[in-house]
Amino acid sequence: MTSRREMRSEDPAAERAGEGEAAPGEDGVVRVTGTMKWFDATRGFGFLVSGDVDGDVLVHFSVLKEHDRRSLPEGAVVECLVAHQERGLQARKVLSIDLSSAVVAAPARAPAAPKGERVDPAALLDAAGAFEPVRVKWFNRLKGYGFVVREGDDDDQDIFVHMETVRRGGLSDLIPDEPLRARIAQGRKGPLAVEIEPR
Repeated sequence: MTSRREMRSEDPAAERAGEGEAAPGEDGVVRVTGTMKWFDATRGFGFLVSGDVDGDVLVHFSVLKEHDRRSLPEGAVVECLVAHQERGLQARKVLSIDLSSAVVAAPARAPAAPKGERVDPAALLDAAGAFEPVRVKWFNRLKGYGFVVREGDDDDQDIFVHMETVRRGGLSDLIPDEPLRARIAQGRKGPLAVEIEPR
């Protein structure tokens, strides 16, 4: 594979483009395929490694928007256009994402509550109503819970949703304002989503 330096030395126009200050998006944009090293969804960025360039490539969540994503799992193969910025290499546009070799880390487990306080949402399935439309208010995968609200509900009552319920629904994470369908039961502390599915 030809390195960026070798490409520049073979192309005098590319060398001249590197001299002085170029217009944004004009100088040093290289097509790179690499593997995600890590991505911190809370901070909104991560890094990929590639043999195409020297050094890690910063991937900011803003370049993932057109792929309807806010993060990437470790091991995902990403093809992108990369530019050299003040602080190093940065992905300017993501062209493709291949998740077939991605590593999905097991979510961190929250400390167990005392047996008397913990409610198993699956045990309340018989008491739950039919599926109804809800939207995600917020969800923290690391804490293992979040809240949804009924659509069209004027009082916006928070409905608790646990990570186990999310997993049973075949989902790994929830995004604010994401539309879902949920079966809701009354728990000891208020309404509780006992089953969810994508809409």
